[in-house]
Amino acid sequence: MAIFIATICVFLVLCFCSALLRWNEVRFSKKGLPPGTMGWPVFGETTEFLKQGPSFMKNQRARYGSFFKSHILGCPTIVSMDAELNRYILMNESKGLVPGYPQSMLDILGKCNIAAVHGSTHKYMRGALLSLISPTMIRDQLLPKIDQLMRTHLSNWDNKVINIQDKTKEMAFLSSLKQIAGIESSSTSRQFMSAFFKLVLGTLSLPIDLPGSNYRRGIQARKNIISILNQLLEERRASPETHQDMLGYLMRKDDCRYKLTDEEIVDLIITIIYSGYETVSTTSMMAVKYLHDHPKVLEELRKEHFAIRERKKPDDPIDCNDLKSMKFTRAVIFETSRLATIVNGVLRKTTKDMELNGYLIPKGWRIYVYTREINYDPCLYPDPLTFNPWRWLEEKSIESQNYFLIFGGGTRQCPGKELGIAEISTFLHYFVTRYRWEEVGGDKLMKFPRVEAPDGLRIRVSSY
Repeated sequence: MAIFIATICVFLVLCFCSALLRWNEVRFSKKGLPPGTMGWPVFGETTEFLKQGPSFMKNQRARYGSFFKSHILGCPTIVSMDAELNRYILMNESKGLVPGYPQSMLDILGKCNIAAVHGSTHKYMRGALLSLISPTMIRDQLLPKIDQLMRTHLSNWDNKVINIQDKTKEMAFLSSLKQIAGIESSSTSRQFMSAFFKLVLGTLSLPIDLPGSNYRRGIQARKNIISILNQLLEERRASPETHQDMLGYLMRKDDCRYKLTDEEIVDLIITIIYSGYETVSTTSMMAVKYLHDHPKVLEELRKEHFAIRERKKPDDPIDCNDLKSMKFTRAVIFETSRLATIVNGVLRKTTKDMELNGYLIPKGWRIYVYTREINYDPCLYPDPLTFNPWRWLEEKSIESQNYFLIFGGGTRQCPGKELGIAEISTFLHYFVTRYRWEEVGGDKLMKFPRVEAPDGLRIRVSSY
């Protein structure tokens, strides 16, 4: 009898789940929408998307083509995997395709962050950001700080086993903090870093405010960071000292073209740290991994950097002319970003009902411009799964091609691209000229939704 009742209960649960799935599909079956599945109410297909990642995308494309609907990260979404269409979407913000990042990211990064705003507000905030990371600022203010931090950060790795993932995360965060507010490694930076790592995890989660959820931790981390930054603003206003850093520039009301409120300054700072942190830390880690696995590439890279050191005194810092000469280093960074796919795509949102690719997309729907597969297209990158930096040095530079979307595209192309390249290049310079290394375990890598080594990536370092 008990077995019979249990069987009936299981049957009823299955029927209920099936009906729930069917109801959700019918709810989003508006005429003119592309094909696809929507999954569960509220959760949609987020779990499958985050767990399966590229496999989920490939399976959906095999079933429905390169333009299909889904429900991920809390909202109905159109996924576009068509290279030409993706370029059109990225280049036409003025036609109603504005940034459409998940609610969790908007809540945690702030309503004034550059990814959330559009129109004249975006133009103003982007202008303020570009003024902080212009070529002149990089040359005169930022690069000396980066060089000093890299020297210090890599100064005591000899004869140690280190987790290069942890070290590059710490390096990227401290580098941003030094450029923004001149903060060195201290109790403030450790407090800030602890909160920031929780904030990062919260940005890629469902916006469900439950105890113990990454979203709630991210919201709390944001509050802690705002408290730290507001205290820093108050201390600086009470001090007569002039600070030569990003925050000092933003706080000047007399000679600063872009006059921001405290809320805008805080959100801009969080955005700068957030946007640079993951790309710089992960690309640096993966470059170390690929260089270890490809000795000929490492040999060529070392040749370039030792040539720079031969022109300089032992304590001379890296300058902008040195960066310009690092052509192979730049190629290594691009190839690392392509093969590891640090950024899988970008999100847009429709501000009105609009036609795309022959389908009618409702107002308020997200469009996921999924660029990952472009990186592995054999027509664009011959032998695409091979780590080959030399491909970027060919006469017709890939960097100038229309499909080059590693750093985004259109008016939303990453404004910190050159600053990030400067940071990674300086890190690689001191790393490869000072050390040899070998992997000692923990080399398991995940490529989605973030590129990371779940158990760390440990290397044994010795002097070169």
